[in-house]
Amino acid sequence: MTPFDYVNSINYNKPNMMRDTENDTLAEKGYNPWVVNTAFSMHPDTILFANLMNMNFHLDHRPQYEFYKYGLRAKTRKAPWAKHEKNEDLDLICDVYECNRNVARDYLSLLSFEQLEAIRKTKNKGGN
Repeated sequence: MTPFDYVNSINYNKPNMMRDTENDTLAEKGYNPWVVNTAFSMHPDTILFANLMNMNFHLDHRPQYEFYKYGLRAKTRKAPWAKHEKNEDLDLICDVYECNRNVARDYLSLLSFEQLEAIRKTKNKGGN
């Protein structure tokens, strides 16, 4: 059982995964509050629930899960898990200017083609 199974059981109104199972204790141990809170912090309709659970981190896993399970309306929510797009120019700007990807996108939009080519030449490692 993965932490995403718990998120899906909440989102799609599936049966409670921590009650009336073969091993309720094991099901409770498999719950990862950080992953579940992160998943629900990415949606406007659930962000306040995630914030409340972050403030009440001391609760056991079952009450946290059931807070989401019975507090949220079942709805299709796709987690936009952050994945970096592969962009060599963006990686180059991050490396040269020692900035994060968001700032590098801004820099990239300001640089001309000639300036970008000059930066590429300075970082060209060459070799066999």
